[in-house]
Amino acid sequence: MIREITKLDFESFWSTFSMVIQAQETYAFEPNMTQEDAYFLWCEMPLKAYVFVENDVVLGTYYIKPNAMGPSGHICNCGYMVSSEARGKGIARLMCEHSQKKAVEFGFDAMQFNSVVSTNKVAVKLWEKLGFSIIGTIPKAYNHGQLGLVDSYIMYKWLRT
Repeated sequence: MIREITKLDFESFWSTFSMVIQAQETYAFEPNMTQEDAYFLWCEMPLKAYVFVENDVVLGTYYIKPNAMGPSGHICNCGYMVSSEARGKGIARLMCEHSQKKAVEFGFDAMQFNSVVSTNKVAVKLWEKLGFSIIGTIPKAYNHGQLGLVDSYIMYKWLRT
């Protein structure tokens, strides 16, 4: 089930969120961010944030927000996280499909991911399967926790038919 996130949901997901940003393999967030700062960044700044819940356990979360303002306000941006124990079960796919429907409902015409770390092969492959294209490569854009400087991709999908 996917529904809007609550503060309690985020608190229950915090250990996963913290682990993901501390690993410095996928998100360009400050690795020592506080839970309060992370909640603000993930849940309050965006337009909306959602959770994937199964048996009262938060297994994943995503946010949706405008990618820019004014003349570029028709493009949204999303970020997704799935707990390590739930990976490989199709949760990211379901959340991305949900986010695309929500994007259209909110009036967005396209979705753009600004920095998909090139070494995150599972995510890149999934986003491509869901119709996203790599429209740019930012050389050495991400300082990976294990690999050092790696490229990031800008990925994009037009949502209107």
